[in-house]
Amino acid sequence: MTVVVEIVGLELPGRHGALEREREQQQPFVYDVELELEEPGSDELEQTVDYREVVALIREISDNRQFRLLESLVATVADAMLARFPVERVSVRVRKPEVELGAPVDYTAASVRRERR
Repeated sequence: MTVVVEIVGLELPGRHGALEREREQQQPFVYDVELELEEPGSDELEQTVDYREVVALIREISDNRQFRLLESLVATVADAMLARFPVERVSVRVRKPEVELGAPVDYTAASVRRERR
């Protein structure tokens, strides 16, 4: 049996965007992560994924790289989660609330889903 854990609304700063000025100054990015993993056999943290490590991995990627496309950022995060954690499936959505489109908008977003093969 599997269990799904979620981290929703994680806001981290980053320097990502198609425009050079977006990569020069930090702006907020909001992450929603869903991880499907084997149901823990006990009530011990070692039996699951430590959410703090998930946040640390996202922060590491965002702090150390710049992406022009949200699509590239979200795919990199999902691939890293699958590589680092014992999960069967991962879904990641990244929202960019301060996007410049020349018209009012709440945010833009990109999502990806990856499964272990």
